[in-house]
Amino acid sequence: MSIKGFIKRTVPFFLTFAIGLFVASFFVTVSAPSFQFNRGWKKHRQYHRTMEFENQRLREENFRLKRELVEKENQNFTLSSDGYEVPPPPASAPRAVPYRR
Repeated sequence: MSIKGFIKRTVPFFLTFAIGLFVASFFVTVSAPSFQFNRGWKKHRQYHRTMEFENQRLREENFRLKRELVEKENQNFTLSSDGYEVPPPPASAPRAVPYRR
């Protein structure tokens, strides 16, 4: 391919590309983004510490609730010579007499 053919193909491409960037710059920024990695780490560490503290608090509360449940279950049973006995069931309501004509 000759130099003339190469120029005929590349110049219109670059001109079209430059015009496209110019028009796009009105709607979006064409410059490279600025990455600031150090700014977010402080917030991330603080969030991580807060989550660890909350998880620890929830573990302690879960343990406390389990312990209370076991204590309440133990209070519902009475200890006899042959082991644990279930307390007697509550008295049932009297049965209704069916209506007959």
